[in-house]
Amino acid sequence: MNTNKNSYTVIYTIVLVAIVATILALVSMGLKQKQQTNIEVEKQLSILSSANLAQDVKSAKDKNSYVQGEFAKYITEALVVNAKGEVVESCTEDITKSGAFKISIAEEYAKMRDIDAAKDEAAKESLINELRLPVFVCNMPDGGMRFILSAYGAGLWGPIWAYVAVKKEGTELSGAIFDHSSETPGLGGEIVTDKFRNQFVDKVIFDNGEICEIKVVKGGAKDPAHEVDALSGATITSTSVQKMLTQWFNYYKPYLQLIVDGSGNMPEPGIEVKEFEQDPEVIEL
Repeated sequence: MNTNKNSYTVIYTIVLVAIVATILALVSMGLKQKQQTNIEVEKQLSILSSANLAQDVKSAKDKNSYVQGEFAKYITEALVVNAKGEVVESCTEDITKSGAFKISIAEEYAKMRDIDAAKDEAAKESLINELRLPVFVCNMPDGGMRFILSAYGAGLWGPIWAYVAVKKEGTELSGAIFDHSSETPGLGGEIVTDKFRNQFVDKVIFDNGEICEIKVVKGGAKDPAHEVDALSGATITSTSVQKMLTQWFNYYKPYLQLIVDGSGNMPEPGIEVKEFEQDPEVIEL
């Protein structure tokens, strides 16, 4: 073949691109399961961390095995509840395959935004009925119980999300963990720090049948039961955290009442609770 012809250059380029594409596809397929496992483990760690568990993860020789072991030990049940507080799905085995674990809280947040934007009451009611909220029941090392709830919202530059651990009485938090996709390092990105999240311990979220807003206060919190200090130089992110938690707590409100009444991990009378059918797809946070 004449290597000086344009046809040779075209054929050579096509063959080279095909070879590289094939190699990349094979590498991607080979790494897919590992990436999937890493995503699952990070979510498990976040859930555990909200209850101040898995604290030895940094010193663990095998992070994945350690987190998976702690998750299996302490997260004993996964529930999906609707906006009426009814338990519609329940799982006590292989929690990572449960409906609660696979719920995309980003998609549920999108439904909440659609609910806020809906002008027709029938459409709004239909969207509310479609909401599915995850709950993870955690049995603590000291014999206590925590109900771990999710939250998701919009920060300054992108999504923010949280897992919060509610004490078994249903009125106060025992811990929280926050994360983000693109908040400013050193400013809004500080929501991931222990200094910020530790302020949410013992905050009251439910009293006399009503949600108590946790206010993120600029200039210093003064009410130890209902306020935390805002992040310095990150007013919008701080406000977003407050708005996010209030929004999700309001949708969890009927279920929080069940926790207060002592039946938080039990189905409502007449509701058929089904085990989630296993699906190989893992839903994002």
